[in-house]
Amino acid sequence: MGRVAPEALLFQTGYLTVLEREDLEDGAGYRLGYPNREVRQSLNRSLLDDLLGAGWNRDRDRKRLIRAMKAGDLAGIKELLGALLAGIPHQWHGRNPMAEHEGFYASVMYAHFSATGAEVRAEESGSAGRADLCVRAFGRVYVFDFKMRGRGGAAAAMAQLKARGYADRYRGRGEPIHLVGMEFSAEARNVTGFETETI
Repeated sequence: MGRVAPEALLFQTGYLTVLEREDLEDGAGYRLGYPNREVRQSLNRSLLDDLLGAGWNRDRDRKRLIRAMKAGDLAGIKELLGALLAGIPHQWHGRNPMAEHEGFYASVMYAHFSATGAEVRAEESGSAGRADLCVRAFGRVYVFDFKMRGRGGAAAAMAQLKARGYADRYRGRGEPIHLVGMEFSAEARNVTGFETETI
């Protein structure tokens, strides 16, 4: 039996469903999503369990992240995300060249926030570009831009968030909006820069 693409496997098992179909010149294109919140949370919790192994206390860390998000505790969120990344065994980085790229870290962040039950959107497009990650939960909005070390750092991520107005779509809701610029290092395998601003 040949290799099955992860998205095909997730679709066939019911973890993903068709949200939108688009007719293209060379066939149809599909946008897949989760059928409901419970499936999204369950899948992301399972992915984190597999990624972090037996040493990770999922419920404790998820509850701590929820408390920090409710309070708008950006320093606490940074600490928890750093601890999450520090818990990934070093052997897995050596076997996975993805750990050298922003997408690896963005995926871990996505799974961690999704496991809290928050509304999480990756690569959310707006009129001037795409925010790497947007998280809405507990009456707050968190808008993230990620950079790998050597690409301008957290300051460049924050400048991009502001210059491109990634948070503009959330203005007028009466919710605090937290801009978060994060820098990751492939060598440190963790967060090496973190800038925030609340608007």
